[in-house]
Amino acid sequence: MNELKSRYKVVIYDCDGVILDSIESNYVFYNRVMGFLGRPEIDRSDSDAKRVLHTYSFNNVMEYFFAGDGQRDEAFNFAKTIHYRDLMPYMRMEDGFVSALDELRGHTALAICTNRATSMDMIIEDFGLTGYFEYIMTASQVSNPKPHPEPLLKVLDYFGIEPEEALFIGDGEVDMQAANSAGVPFISYKSHLPGLARIEHHSEIVRHVFSAQKETDTARRTGRVD
Repeated sequence: MNELKSRYKVVIYDCDGVILDSIESNYVFYNRVMGFLGRPEIDRSDSDAKRVLHTYSFNNVMEYFFAGDGQRDEAFNFAKTIHYRDLMPYMRMEDGFVSALDELRGHTALAICTNRATSMDMIIEDFGLTGYFEYIMTASQVSNPKPHPEPLLKVLDYFGIEPEEALFIGDGEVDMQAANSAGVPFISYKSHLPGLARIEHHSEIVRHVFSAQKETDTARRTGRVD
């Protein structure tokens, strides 16, 4: 792989649903808030609630459930007492993720752009990802989290690159909307969302990142270089 050249200067990953299968931990988190308030658990057949709690920032999710609610402040205060490590048993790494990072590292910079706010440092440590990512952008670092383009634009600014020189892998509408608004090429992971590609496994990201170089190498070997 050493001879391969990435078509992108930076590959940017969303966290939840891309790096981690964390949907269960999100249900556990928000159901604890509901239980504290004496309310029933979130209906898992509610696709809108699932989409929001899995892809939006903490503040936006809480507003979705409690805006205009008399117990809004109580809900916020209790939610902030729930510790990330209580939820870690409900998370797992997506298959093939670290192997993909190992293949990409050294050929392109790696970054994260997530709507998580305060738990990313612990996730990086607990899941053995220390040293892989040059830059991590969270919702706590911006005024406007995804779907606003601000987080991705700040990643671009950090690396000093143009939008087309980056690739963003996400699984939610907020990811796609942020990428489109920022002008960053988007790959849809385990999702029906449109993008440069729809993929089901991280090995497919590696093939996409290096595919242009592979096609060039093949053409050279067969004498079909224009």
